[in-house]
Amino acid sequence: MDDDRKRGVDRRAFLKTAAATAGAAATPAVVGAAETPAKETPARKEGKAKPLPADFVVERPGSDFMVDVIKTLGLEYIAMNPASSFRSLQESLVNYGGNKSPELLTCMHEEAAVAMAHGYAKASGKPLGVLMHGSVGIQHAAMAVYNAWVDRVPIVLMAGNGLDAAKRRNTTEWNHSVQDPALIVRDFVKWDDYPASLQHFAETAVRAYKVATTPPTEPVLVIADIDLQEDPIHEEELRIPKLTTSRPPQGDRAALAEAAKWLVEAENPVIIVDRCARSQDGVKLMVELAEALQAPVVDLGGRTNFPTTHPLCHSEARRALVREADVVLMIEVGDPWAQFNSIADMHRTLRYVGKTGAKVVNLSMQDVFIRSNYQDHQRYLPVDLAINGDGQTSLPVLIDEVKRAMSDGRRSALAARGDKLKEAHAREKRRAREEAAIGWDITPISTSRLVAETWDVIKSEEWCLAVSDRLQQARRLWPVTKYHHMLGGSGAQGVGYGAPASLGAALANKSKGILTLNFQPDGDLMYSPGVLWTAAYHKIPILFIMHNNRAYHQEVMHIQRMAAVHKRRPDTAWIGTVIRDPNIDFAKLAQAQGVWAEGPIEDPAKLGAALKRAVAVVKSGQPALVDVVCQGR
Repeated sequence: MDDDRKRGVDRRAFLKTAAATAGAAATPAVVGAAETPAKETPARKEGKAKPLPADFVVERPGSDFMVDVIKTLGLEYIAMNPASSFRSLQESLVNYGGNKSPELLTCMHEEAAVAMAHGYAKASGKPLGVLMHGSVGIQHAAMAVYNAWVDRVPIVLMAGNGLDAAKRRNTTEWNHSVQDPALIVRDFVKWDDYPASLQHFAETAVRAYKVATTPPTEPVLVIADIDLQEDPIHEEELRIPKLTTSRPPQGDRAALAEAAKWLVEAENPVIIVDRCARSQDGVKLMVELAEALQAPVVDLGGRTNFPTTHPLCHSEARRALVREADVVLMIEVGDPWAQFNSIADMHRTLRYVGKTGAKVVNLSMQDVFIRSNYQDHQRYLPVDLAINGDGQTSLPVLIDEVKRAMSDGRRSALAARGDKLKEAHAREKRRAREEAAIGWDITPISTSRLVAETWDVIKSEEWCLAVSDRLQQARRLWPVTKYHHMLGGSGAQGVGYGAPASLGAALANKSKGILTLNFQPDGDLMYSPGVLWTAAYHKIPILFIMHNNRAYHQEVMHIQRMAAVHKRRPDTAWIGTVIRDPNIDFAKLAQAQGVWAEGPIEDPAKLGAALKRAVAVVKSGQPALVDVVCQGR
């Protein structure tokens, strides 16, 4: 380290030298560290190495140590849009770290980078890193960070920033630096820190990973100061703390035992679940609980919590079940109040839809991290028994207590309830198939036909629908039995999530041999169309199936409703809401960025063959897109 101090200089000396030699290199060259000594750079004309001034070289920058720290966290990838505020860290990741564990993912926008990390975490069960550029990069990323916050997803965010005003470069570095970078997103990250030293960075990075992955899992943000990255290492005896992750918190056993007693004694219990399962083990535990009680399960779809093929799955009958339920158990439900109440859209009149006197149990970590400004905590619901604890972690104890409370006589009585629920499940499946056949041959293509034709070409594959809250027909028609089959939605309903999040899921699924697909809304893709290039460049196999209704259709319906209320013409609802005249050719958009694509397809008879060709491309290891012109819903 003494030698480093002698040879190294601060950034001001570096910039002074760089400015004096700014015209010396007209043709940039990229070389590996092993090919060119650290003190040499290619000469402009002679083709020979030209020694650098002694005070120009920093052989051991702080960013090298940052890479040492990051590697201990087990991050496989870091998504980023390149920027000067973390240029030293990026160079260290590539040349010092070998661009491996983590590997850099080149994204066209910070929002896309964070959304990729969001989808990756849900598919892999572990965080992905994201690098952001100062104030403007965090601003770009903010919507995606908020999605992840509401969806309870762990992401390790890092951002470059120049705090020392005396060392900032003119204009841009001032514009992109900020005294408190995390302020922009502090209301919707679980924790943030701005390390003042390399030792501080090491401890913060390890803590950040631990905090992010402890339920309720959420994004965290670590600021990597420019000077800390670029200055030579001068701290003595740097050490990297050992990463020890926390065990998820289990709900109080006595409270779980009380809940179990209520459920066993209930005549019409209902289990409502949203973001409980984090793995296939969570799905299996939910099945075990439901079967022990012979109780119907309503899966709200934040994750795959319960198989749609199971006779106790009654997600479509949520309102009817809640109206008759005498005990309702909610597990990691994002909006408990909405399960018992509704508000009329225009008149704002409140209607209670539960049964008077019903006992309500809420098992969740929902109340642990609430922010006063952002309202994702939803309206307050009084419950009879509130249990703070991680849902999946608490299930084994709850199941054990249910079995303890269950007598042989009660078990026999519950069997009859299970038979009735089995019959109701079969009726619902028949109804879903019959409804899907309506308008089978219409043009543009019906959404139900799109979903059915897609299933026909993927049914023999191990598959993942990365964003599963957009088209309800897939949840109703497809046999969903595994956690990875459907990963839920964005959390905060932020537009622009679908394409990059599904790409992140596909990256996580790549090594597992899982075919990842997404029914991609047209307006959503246009928020970040550059993800198509990222898919092609990094050779991430994914099938984008455009649900191209050529409009922001939800907003069309909102304007039509407002026109009706105001007693005005509804046909003007298309103004400001449609995506046509000209129509976007999504196949050409994809092809221009190196993605195999076909379409636009409007003839339903041609849909199946196009999907088969696209699946073959994805199975070969490449991304593919099929542009399908569809009905509005």
